[in-house]
Formats: sequence, structure tokens, C-alpha cells
Amino acid sequence: MRIEYDVKLDFKDVLIRPKRSVLKSRSEVALEREFRFKNSGTSWKGIPLVAANMDHTGTFDMARALADQNVLTAIDKFISVEEWQKFAETYPPVLPSCFVSIGVGEHDIAKVADVMRVTDCSMICLDVANGYTEHFVDVLSQLRKLYPKKVIMAGNVVTGEMVEELLLSGADIVKIGIGPGSVCTTREKTGVGYPQLSAIIECADAAHGLGGHVCADGGCSSPGDVAKAFAAGADFVMLGGMLSGHDECLGEVIDENGKQFKRFYGMSSAEAMEKYHGSVAEYRSSEGRSVNVPYRGSVKNTLQDILGGLRSTCTYVGAQRLKELSKRTTFIRVTKQLNEIFLPYQTGKTY
Repeated sequence: MRIEYDVKLDFKDVLIRPKRSVLKSRSEVALEREFRFKNSGTSWKGIPLVAANMDHTGTFDMARALADQNVLTAIDKFISVEEWQKFAETYPPVLPSCFVSIGVGEHDIAKVADVMRVTDCSMICLDVANGYTEHFVDVLSQLRKLYPKKVIMAGNVVTGEMVEELLLSGADIVKIGIGPGSVCTTREKTGVGYPQLSAIIECADAAHGLGGHVCADGGCSSPGDVAKAFAAGADFVMLGGMLSGHDECLGEVIDENGKQFKRFYGMSSAEAMEKYHGSVAEYRSSEGRSVNVPYRGSVKNTLQDILGGLRSTCTYVGAQRLKELSKRTTFIRVTKQLNEIFLPYQTGKTY
């Protein structure tokens, strides 16, 4: 046993210090980025946000809505091959904005092959809660051999040395985050995790040194957190809870005491495991919670709020392009973020 005494930081622990700027308006900020990926050798251009591959947010309806803004969606891994084929035939222009999500089970390699036969998607998301196992690295290496020209995003990990191993094993993008998600209980059940801001900073440094990329996954609860993730060096930011509760999400609207909600749960929750596997396996516990989140209408309103916040962040530090944000950022340590005195009296829509 050993203890690391260096302070590790989360989004709540910092603010971004403003700097002089020559920008006259938020409209001058360009949020699109263009990446050339280390292992596939392919390129992608767009706004580097990703809807999480949870069944609630990783839907085809979400992909259609976000693709209009050149934003990505990691499609839920439980979507059938037949559903993929129907979607590909009906909305082929949306496919370049979609990741095919798989795990590391025996059937997953076969499933991605079936999906590729009917869609020819260009991106794969290899997604597990614990990216530190040898089996995960073996599956990643196998996937890279099978699909040398596909963009592969793999995770999750939170340390630089594992980022390097995944990049050298075939990943183009490494997904960063253990336990920060809004409906994740991994830290409560296992005691394992890493403060998300420090994880992004350290992992981005490791990835960029090898010509790879990282995707911050989890922990963002506001547009300001999304900005901090990019400012910390994330190339992509994946969102689950912030995109929940919308028309494009899985499930019907629930009416309770005159208010409207939609169901949202972690993919390691008892609810998800009972839905997709029949029960929680005897050898494990659930590591997710189930909640009813306020219904929020179309996701385009929330996306506009997030992108508007990002543009505003860039104007505060003088970054004309999102790519420049991390170079223009100085984080300052704080003990308080907000003045919440009137929060209990808030009225109207919030996104």
C-alpha cells in the first residue's frame, strides 16, 4: 500500500482565469475541430462532443438531431443489427456521425462485423467500465487488426501509462473517466476512481505525446464543466446526464404530480442489468442508480446552451478556435463556484 499526496482536482475545484481578447463577439468563435487519427490514419471534422452510448442517450433519434450540428453519437451497444440496417437505409448521411458500441464479450466481435456489413460505419467505441484488464487490451488489439482503417475509441481509464498502452495497442481515442458520471456508483461501491479534471490533464498529456487523442467521459453537469474539460486538454467530451430527459432519449414521458419526467439509469445499474441480462449476476453488485429526470423537450435547446457556453468561454480567454482553448487556459483553485442564494426560487426553463 502507498499514498500519493499530490492534490488531484475535479471541475468544482477550479475556475478559468479570464484574459485579454481581441474577439468582438461569441459568433467569431469556431468550435469545429479537425483530427487526423494515430492508428486508423483517417480524419474527422466537426464539433467534438459525443452523446454517451447509454441506452437513454445513444439512440438513433439523438444521432439524427446531433448530426445536424456535426456532433457525434455513440450508439447504445444493445441496438440490434436489424435496427442498424434499417437506420442505415433510411438515414445514410447520419452514419459518419455514429460510433458502433461494443463490449468485450464473446459475441461482440461478431456483432460489430455484422453491423459493419450493413452500415460500413467508420467509428467503433470499445466500451467497458474497467479498461485496465489484459483481456480488454487483447480485444482492442484484435479489433485493430480486423479494422485497420476504422476510428477506434476505447476505455475507460484514468492514468497516463494506461492511455499510452491503449494507444500503442490500436486505439485512436482513449476514453477517460472512472466513477464521475451522474448515475454511476462505482466510487461508492468500490472506492475506486480519480478526480476527473486531473485525470483529463494527465491523460491528455500522455496521449498527445504519442500523437493520440482523449475523450473526457463523465462528470460534466453544466456547460462550464464541458468548457473546463476542453480547457484541460480533452479532444472530445462525452455527455450522458446533460443530454438526458429529451424527446430524442429512450422512453416515454412520465407524469408525476403535475410534473413531467423521463427515466434515466446507469448502464451498470440493477435496472439496466435486469433489462438486458435478466438479473444482476451473483458475482457482482450494481454500480449505477436509476432516477427520473425532468423532461426537457428537444435536445437542440440543450445543445445550443452548451455550444453557447463554450463560445463564451473562448471569448473570455481570447481563443478564436476551440483548439486554442487549452493553450489559453489558466486554472485557479477555488473553494466556491456559485452564489446559490436564490437557487430555491428559480423559475422558467433551465438546460
